[in-house]
Amino acid sequence: MSEIVPFRRPGTDKAPDAPSSVRTAPPRLLLPDAPAIVVGARGVTWVTPDGEVDLIPHDEAAYRLRHESVILAHARAVGRRLRTERMNDPFDVLELFAFVRPARFCLPTPKGLADATGQPVPADPEAEALSLIDSARALLSELAENNRPEPDGEKRKQRRELSDAAGIGWFMGQAGWSWAPSVMAALGLPHGPGDGRARRGLMVWNHLKEWQAEAPEPPPGHIPVEPAEARWRLAELVGSGAGAEPRPQQADYASAVSSAFTPRDEQGVPNVVLAEAGTGVGKTLGYLAPATVWAEKNSGPVWISTYTRQLQQQIDKELDRLHPDPAVKAKRVVVRKGRENYLCLLNLEEAANIAHTQPAYANAIGLMARWAAATRDGDMAGGDFPGWLVDILGKGRTMGLADRRGECVYNACSHYSRCFIEKSVRRARKADIVVANHALVMVQAALGGGDDAYVPTRYVFDEGHHVFDAADNAFAGHLTAAEAAELRRWLLGAEVSGRSRARGLRRRVEDLVGGDKGSLDLLQEIQQAAQILPGEAWSQRIHGGEVKGPLEAFLAGVRAQVYARAQGVDNPYSLETDCKPVAEGLVDLAGELDMALLKLATPLEKLADRLKEMLDEESDELEAETRRRMDSVARACKRRAQNEVNGWRLMLQSLKDDTPRKFVDWFGVERVEGRDFDLGMYRHWVDPTIPFADTVGTVAHGLVLTSATLTDGTGDVEQDWQAAHLRTGTVHMGATALRAAVPSPFDYASQTRVLVVNDVRKDDLGQVAAAYRELFLAAGGGGLGLFTAIQRLRAVHERIAEPLEEAGIPLLAQHLDGMDVPTLVDIFRGEEDACLLGTDAVRDGVDVPGRSLRLIVFDRVPWPRPDILHKARRNYFDKIAGRRGFDDMITRLRLRQAFGRLVRRADDQGVFVLLDPMMPSRLIGAFPEGVEVRKVGLAEAVRVTKGFLHRPV
Repeated sequence: MSEIVPFRRPGTDKAPDAPSSVRTAPPRLLLPDAPAIVVGARGVTWVTPDGEVDLIPHDEAAYRLRHESVILAHARAVGRRLRTERMNDPFDVLELFAFVRPARFCLPTPKGLADATGQPVPADPEAEALSLIDSARALLSELAENNRPEPDGEKRKQRRELSDAAGIGWFMGQAGWSWAPSVMAALGLPHGPGDGRARRGLMVWNHLKEWQAEAPEPPPGHIPVEPAEARWRLAELVGSGAGAEPRPQQADYASAVSSAFTPRDEQGVPNVVLAEAGTGVGKTLGYLAPATVWAEKNSGPVWISTYTRQLQQQIDKELDRLHPDPAVKAKRVVVRKGRENYLCLLNLEEAANIAHTQPAYANAIGLMARWAAATRDGDMAGGDFPGWLVDILGKGRTMGLADRRGECVYNACSHYSRCFIEKSVRRARKADIVVANHALVMVQAALGGGDDAYVPTRYVFDEGHHVFDAADNAFAGHLTAAEAAELRRWLLGAEVSGRSRARGLRRRVEDLVGGDKGSLDLLQEIQQAAQILPGEAWSQRIHGGEVKGPLEAFLAGVRAQVYARAQGVDNPYSLETDCKPVAEGLVDLAGELDMALLKLATPLEKLADRLKEMLDEESDELEAETRRRMDSVARACKRRAQNEVNGWRLMLQSLKDDTPRKFVDWFGVERVEGRDFDLGMYRHWVDPTIPFADTVGTVAHGLVLTSATLTDGTGDVEQDWQAAHLRTGTVHMGATALRAAVPSPFDYASQTRVLVVNDVRKDDLGQVAAAYRELFLAAGGGGLGLFTAIQRLRAVHERIAEPLEEAGIPLLAQHLDGMDVPTLVDIFRGEEDACLLGTDAVRDGVDVPGRSLRLIVFDRVPWPRPDILHKARRNYFDKIAGRRGFDDMITRLRLRQAFGRLVRRADDQGVFVLLDPMMPSRLIGAFPEGVEVRKVGLAEAVRVTKGFLHRPV
């Protein structure tokens, strides 16, 4: 490659600038003259450019990688498996994919790359290594073809690009990007594009479409949706493109759900539908049918809320049926998330400026610029942003470019008219369907709109069984070091040069208040009062006993009480203890902190009031966007003062007085692998569905809560429905909810087997690992291993990875592979014989139809963790029910959710195995009626698994 490499490589002199006159050449393929490698549990398959194949030990491969460039897929993952962070500029084919196909997805594996680029899927490690070269060749050919000039001077492009591939590629090459010579050769510009295109290439924001200000939308109407209309729309959705008829169960479901789309009769009392629809009913289309009809008839949006982003993506795809034209769909359907999920263009611009002087940032910023120009909506968490890019490029250089609380300056930003977040907010006002998540919906309702003053009136909560957990997170109060430090950053801005561009409250609002002396005095008071909040190096000061101010002093006292009283201080897990009785001196420290926080809350509230006054006084002079910005700042100040600071004060006061019965308080130290990373006082609602009902329930006119697992499985129908009411908060909404239950059309008795293994000691990890190994081998892969603790997962993975690889079964693992859960699930779904180990997040996030998931193995009964919060809730809900059963209800729900992953289509079949001989018979109600739960030995479980999964279908 040296014949055309004008770029600075590590250890060489600085590259020459691009020439002023551009020297072009015919596009050509220039593949690196380097080995291709694939890492396995037994060793590394190493294929030389001459075609020689060798299997070398991990340590030898790690040594070679420090001295030789190789072609691979996912350099970070390879480095983790080889336990080395040093590599000699590898050619990562995933980086090339991200450059050539920005905002497009592939599985981050050799097989995934081969499939995405149209190559035969490799069958063994040698073929995988060779496929990497083929995938690179295909990508470079595509790049050359898309940028080949036509006779009339235009460029042939299968996908119209809004970024300058040559300019960005040359910029990355100047910083040493391995693929740059190949990219520039494919573009026919081996000596660079010239004319300063490298610098201009990163400025992709200049080419993004601007939004236009429009008049506010009128409130939606109240025309009801009739059941017949819902059925008609369902038939339209189901029949689009397939010619199929809706199933009777699905039509019944849509008809029942339409009740939520009728006018409410009493203020604060919504029309509520609790709808349980078994897997396979098709509930997504079932509720989209009446929702889309209502939106069209009433000119207002319906918000569809989910707990997982995988379901958000599924709903988004389903709406292609109604809006096959992408341009029309973009106006009618919007996916909304919190601000922290979207790329901030100002952050990208500042990162691009840094990259010009710090080459280490160049590769990441170049690929981020390519993505920013191609993305549909700037969503970096589940949109068209490949999750594996975060791991490859680094979190700080990818997710670190997202918006952060306190940084946005709204219309004072030069990118405001192109901002992805602003576009999303504005599009949502005019959309028919807004697909959001539970957390955002709850925060929006609680804050009267959050980023947008508009609050919808119709909601559908899919994955409704997670409403309890989402509300628990949304309405909790945490007086911790991390939360207080974040508030300090919001108020004072970045105090250490280079750490953040965050501007303090004063700098964000001083242009709004102008010369208003009262406002400026309040800003000065806030700035002084905020000094009590923990700043840089708070952890070292608290641990070292050299605290600054009353808040750090209080936290030091909390830490001392936790370490004095908590059990298991020598283990690597988080610690907690009851607040009462309070350690000597801590009540006095809490009192001092309470008074200090009062001095912060008071001017914050006054500033919010003053900004509201100015809005009224100057209403005829302020521009619309300035009014919106001023209103947003005022609401943010009021929210911070009342919900956060005064919430902390109430928590502190309860250390001296009694804690209100509706709350649970405790002290805790959050730890990761034995290291403290946060500590403080925690307050949660005993029943978090109460604030959920008080916020979402009071503003909603119609509310659907739906899931495949809403009810319990005790066998008593009324008792099972009562559990659904308690978990979703409908008992607090003032009206009787309409119940709808539609059974699954699947024949679980013939499609599944449920086995409880009774001769494996769950506390003997050697026996547990052997059970996982034999069961995974019996199934031939396609196994999901679920664990109740990360340490158990690690121990099992260490014991079974090599024997599974020898059998040709790849093993993936949450917490060990370094990739996020959605990426791991995507790989698992795409490789039919792979196995995946994970914890709760994997159980909730897996939607894998077909043979890729045919076996689920649970390491033990997933009882809830017996912590302080759970203890309080168990006592509360058992008292309401008049019997003990809260633990069983949660455990049955977890088992139902896990079992529900197994069969997603009519032709699926699978085996569910629990490695816990102590499973009580009262939990059997977690499984569908007609499914026999057999208690067997491991040998029998292996025999049944092998025979059932390999029988003719």
